[in-house]
Amino acid sequence: MIKIDKEKCIGCGSCEAVCREVFGMKDGKAFVKAQKKLPCVQEAVDICPTSAITK
Repeated sequence: MIKIDKEKCIGCGSCEAVCREVFGMKDGKAFVKAQKKLPCVQEAVDICPTSAITK
């Protein structure tokens, strides 16, 4: 299950930029739009500057 730690998220939008099918932005924080097993999810995990995304 993909999760975002709201305390760690700084709202940079990098996850949404690399994986729009799974991640979105709301109120300055990222959220999970859909639980999908796509290669871009790992890219989002790797690119997150605060390690806020886990799967």
